[in-house]
Amino acid sequence: MERDIAVPSRTREILEKHGFSFKKSLGQNFLIDTNILRNIVDFANLTEGSGAIEIGPGIGALTEQLAKKAEKVVAFEIDQRLLPILNETLAPYKHVEIIHQDILEAEVRSMIEEKMQGIKDIMVVANLPYYVTTPILMKLLTENLPVRGIVVMLQKEVADRIAARPGTKDYGSLSIAIQYYSEAEVVMTVPKTVFVPKPNVDSAVIRLTLRTKPPVQLTDEKFFFEVVRASFAQRRKTIYNNLVHNLAGKEKKEQVTLALEKANIEAKRRGETLSMEEFAQLSEVLKKYL
Repeated sequence: MERDIAVPSRTREILEKHGFSFKKSLGQNFLIDTNILRNIVDFANLTEGSGAIEIGPGIGALTEQLAKKAEKVVAFEIDQRLLPILNETLAPYKHVEIIHQDILEAEVRSMIEEKMQGIKDIMVVANLPYYVTTPILMKLLTENLPVRGIVVMLQKEVADRIAARPGTKDYGSLSIAIQYYSEAEVVMTVPKTVFVPKPNVDSAVIRLTLRTKPPVQLTDEKFFFEVVRASFAQRRKTIYNNLVHNLAGKEKKEQVTLALEKANIEAKRRGETLSMEEFAQLSEVLKKYL
């Protein structure tokens, strides 16, 4: 039985055989710890009938563990140099398919319809390149895909921000954006020592369970997110100051004051103390005043 891809000695052999060099611009850090990979897959709760979508499979270390659990695995790889390596390392797994494309440009919904026919339970599972984590997550969450959830490894600091609760230092517009579409929990932290090359930061695995409907009712989703972004634009400023400077404009100071009063929110509070419900209430009132 061949050793798992993630075993350090096998990873080294694969990289040397193909003369592969890491590209910093693609944020390539490969995991060399099979136990951690298995844990990541376990957090996705896959069954024999599940489908898995992976982003950035590298040399196939996580892909291999997914293939052992899922009925079908489709992985998006942007780096052409990895395609021949993946063809070789994943040869034993006929139910794995690699698509050479940037996930941010991919039509994920039509891929699911085409490649995962008849599969009812689909999860996204990936070790994401750190430099594009947020755009990838927002794309997956906002496209209303037929997936149960997302389990991804990313920079620990970003994971903490995604799962943060109101009143904590990590809580911000990213927390609200992700939690509007999903329930977020950090399920595991991962030291930098289990990667090649070793990144400068620790990582964490986050699990996002997609919501069937948003936790708050809004008449204007776009405006709600504008209010949220404006409220966090300068973290030390009060909600009143942030809204005046970053949303309404100085000529509408009075309207901002009135809207805050009507929404029962003190003008001197800071954005990070407001719950999503309070932001929803505030955006509904502000929309009428501005």
